[in-house]
Amino acid sequence: MLVTGEVGVFRYIQDMRLLVAGGGGFLGSHLCDRLLKDGHEVIALDNFYTGQTSNIKHLRENSNFELIRQDVTEQINLEVDGIFNLACPASPVHYQKNPVQTLRTNVHGAMNLLELANRLGVRIFQASTSEVYGDPEVDPQNEEYWGRVNPIGIRSCYDEGKRAAETLFMDYHRQYGLDIRIARIFNTFGPRMARNDGRVVTNFIHQALANEDLTVYGDGLQTRSFCYVSDLIEGFHKLFFSDRLHFPVNLGNPTPVTMLDLANEIIELTKSRSKVRLEPLPLDDPKDRCPDIAKAIKLLDWKPEISRQEGLKRTIASL
Repeated sequence: MLVTGEVGVFRYIQDMRLLVAGGGGFLGSHLCDRLLKDGHEVIALDNFYTGQTSNIKHLRENSNFELIRQDVTEQINLEVDGIFNLACPASPVHYQKNPVQTLRTNVHGAMNLLELANRLGVRIFQASTSEVYGDPEVDPQNEEYWGRVNPIGIRSCYDEGKRAAETLFMDYHRQYGLDIRIARIFNTFGPRMARNDGRVVTNFIHQALANEDLTVYGDGLQTRSFCYVSDLIEGFHKLFFSDRLHFPVNLGNPTPVTMLDLANEIIELTKSRSKVRLEPLPLDDPKDRCPDIAKAIKLLDWKPEISRQEGLKRTIASL
């Protein structure tokens, strides 16, 4: 059972049976690692549309780990003590390939897991995204900002899907008293990112290692902030096991970098002969994306510890 306490107080609970939807993905597999390390039983549910079996291969012999191959949009009947919803493709390459299914995963999948959590009376965690802010008019973005999202653009299946999922989570909390957690995740990187996922860190590293030109879109002056995966998973852990935080919380690194600077940094770290090549900016690509993490600092005593450069070194070394 979960321990109650003051808002934001960190509670460490042992020996829970936890469901991680999307457990075969980049973030999901790292979360499974952390939960197992803490002594919990973990059920990973994944259809492997973007997840990879190699991410969890090392867990298959762990007696506390179970894998279920299933789409989250199908009915889920399990007995668990808590739920993490990380089920959704997170890169434009993948979610734009099948936008209808992406929206279905975000909405129907969230509804299935919320129904399960409500029936069992257990806490449920939603992996939301900074994409709910769209192409923001404020920088950095805090949780009170409502965002600037194109509802009919090529990214809308993901952006609006995640926004709808947040609505569902909040309404289940208000209507049924469900114990929810919502993390708005900003750009994250590290080992196990899929080579073909189309995200900038992955692209740059693989291009640099092959001594190919690094593809930078637009003028390269747009900014992002990058959090190393272990820091983000620590944020997940603290948010899930803290009490009564029934509202979105930003998790990410608050240090922005331009895409040109990131490209040059990766070229230097890989000792590559690559150059930078500018290409037209994709539709609806945000100009700036940077989290205000004041709530996470105050309520969770959490902030990233690993610098971008150190994280890049670890990621490059893992390839």
